Amino acid sequence: MGEAVKKLGYYAGGEWKPSKTSNYAKAYNPSTGEVIAMVPCCLSEEVEEAVDAASKAFPGWAATPVIKRVQILYRVRELLIEHMDELTMLVAQENGKAWDEAQGDVLKAKEGTEQAISAPSLMMGESMMDASKGYDTVLYRMPLGVFAGIIPFNFPAMIPMGWMTPMCIACGNTIVLKAATFTPQTCMRIAELYREAGLPDGVINIVTCSRNEAEILLTHPKVKGISFVGSTSVGMHIYSVAAAAGKRVQALCEAKNHALVLNDAPVKRVAAGIINSAFGCAGERCMALPVVVAQEGIADALVEEIVRQAKTITVGPAWEKTTKLGPVVNQAHKDSVIRWIEQGIAQGAKLVLDGRSTVVEGYEHGFYLGPTIFDQVKPGMSIGEKEIFGPVLCIKRVSGFEEGLAVMNQNPYANGSVIFTQNGHYAREFARHTDGGMVGINVGIPVPVGMFPFNGNKLSFIGDLHCLGKDGIRFYTENKVVTSRWFDEETANSTSVSTWDGTI
Repeated sequence: MGEAVKKLGYYAGGEWKPSKTSNYAKAYNPSTGEVIAMVPCCLSEEVEEAVDAASKAFPGWAATPVIKRVQILYRVRELLIEHMDELTMLVAQENGKAWDEAQGDVLKAKEGTEQAISAPSLMMGESMMDASKGYDTVLYRMPLGVFAGIIPFNFPAMIPMGWMTPMCIACGNTIVLKAATFTPQTCMRIAELYREAGLPDGVINIVTCSRNEAEILLTHPKVKGISFVGSTSVGMHIYSVAAAAGKRVQALCEAKNHALVLNDAPVKRVAAGIINSAFGCAGERCMALPVVVAQEGIADALVEEIVRQAKTITVGPAWEKTTKLGPVVNQAHKDSVIRWIEQGIAQGAKLVLDGRSTVVEGYEHGFYLGPTIFDQVKPGMSIGEKEIFGPVLCIKRVSGFEEGLAVMNQNPYANGSVIFTQNGHYAREFARHTDGGMVGINVGIPVPVGMFPFNGNKLSFIGDLHCLGKDGIRFYTENKVVTSRWFDEETANSTSVSTWDGTI
């Protein structure tokens, strides 16, 4: 497509600045394999500058009434709609999502913005008159200060500008985003829309850097909390370091979501749902469905139908609206997925559809992988247990509901879990006993709308408060409880002083 190569900077105090670093990384257009941006590894002092800018902006922003803060978010919402095609193309070009998926990424940023617009209601605290005789108590939800958002490559609009920024700033905080080196331009562009909407300088700041410089955010005394999305190993490190430094942390980590398919499920409809869940966004999402646990009575027919439908998927460049499966993000990630496929073959799983040789005519240098399906994946095979983050589906076979549920719950990750059945009893039992934090009943991707939290469990989440929903409000605020007592004219002049010891 011949995109011009941009040299990106960093955003601090409302101003784009060139980095003084000599270390730049290449960001690619995955559909063509061309370099489209040079991304700076910002220096430590530039990361510190972004934190300082956020800290300076905090007092004035926190003092702005919440009703006025969300007026800016109303304008941001309208700008997201106005620039929808531009932002969709930007996601497609830098991430590789097919057009509809890229648009969905931007729409999820809009959804998170709409949820944050509810902050005036959600931030309301609690109160009680005469909590004790003559004493009134009020709970307020207060902003904390500077937050840091550490962003993965796979949702360059939704995660920084749907999950993190809107709720954070609606609650009166400021934020420093560490954008993903592979896909930084979408959140940078949306930050410009925030400024166009009237957001004061310094409320949003953006850097790109390595883990070494990002470490500053984990211990910096001006940073009050960290929101992270990425691998479990990194999430555990971030949680341990930042929590030890007195910061609150929400770490949304990797996943290996499973779906249980019982014998009574409608094969064609279920297969279509699995195809969308397993291969959508090239499998590069933490709510992908990379494992199907099929009851033996339906397994053969289900595998046959999944393979049949998978072979009809159109693989192509992200911006072509006929494309259903775009490329993975870069060559290194493609190589990683191929190594996983080779490992599955070596472990003895049955490869029933191989996407490694996929080539798109006219885009031979793009990072394409076709749908890949393994059957007969047994316990202990790492392809069925570890996150691959690519268009690879594993089929495990079980005798029935109890064995299937046990297989699913043995996995250390519990972001989401799904059951396909027409049996209400099994559906209810599944919802009660699955470890998954987001549960689908005949729903392949059970991500709730933003008024509910993104609710991973076990090693898919480290922390106490999830993002979005009421958890999001609680994460970005701290409670302040104020107890008051007022005197009439007689008691005001009395020398008798009573003190409240907290008892009734």
